[in-house]
Amino acid sequence: MVCVGRHRKTLEETVSKINSEGHQAIAVVGDVSQTADADRMVEEAVKAYGTLDLAVNAAGVMEGRDPAKPLDYERENNLLYNSIHEAADEYWDAVMAVNVTGMFKSLRAELRQMVKQGKGGAIVNIGSIGGLIGLGGNPAYVASKHGVTGLTRNAAIDYAKYGIRINSVNPAGTETPMKARAYDLLQDMKKAGREISLVSAKAQSILQMNDPEHRIAKPEEQAAVILFLLSDESSQLTGGVYATDGGWTAY
Repeated sequence: MVCVGRHRKTLEETVSKINSEGHQAIAVVGDVSQTADADRMVEEAVKAYGTLDLAVNAAGVMEGRDPAKPLDYERENNLLYNSIHEAADEYWDAVMAVNVTGMFKSLRAELRQMVKQGKGGAIVNIGSIGGLIGLGGNPAYVASKHGVTGLTRNAAIDYAKYGIRINSVNPAGTETPMKARAYDLLQDMKKAGREISLVSAKAQSILQMNDPEHRIAKPEEQAAVILFLLSDESSQLTGGVYATDGGWTAY
């Protein structure tokens, strides 16, 4: 397994955990919005394992700032999500660079290798409910995740003849660092005198609102669907845009 990310510390922690559980993983520090890095991650995978057969494209951001650093509201206001008439170019460009351009460049590098190998493959792209419906307050994220939906469907059509299947999963709220950071950022923005809704009148999925503890999805619940779509058990599935969202988009 090859794990790719921009932040060396968290990336190496993830790889270390995978290896400690008896699996094999290597780290590639890189930014998938950069062509050289996207190409290099595939090159490193082939160098380490001989072929590239499966891929998960999971890089994604909600705002343009570095979420690993404390918020400096005054200095970074132009990198935060906002309604369209108040959103800055820097916010839009940063989110689109990772979520759409990075997805395109990752797919391009992966598909070049899989086509070259001539033995098929499977790819799962990580989308969002924001790629299926609108969500208030974050136009770049929603637009970019709709881009993931489009790329998934387009790639599925173009690469079926090569035996390569491409699908996407589209979660609602899931217990991830990204979700936690988004909540913390909203609180920081509120303290700075700016409130913004990232949803709408609806705040919970069907399963969440009916759960006694109103819990959101766990990463392993998303992973189960991802692994299924990568497996031979899903050999008749391609071009699918699956709402792994607890029923959020059902009502």
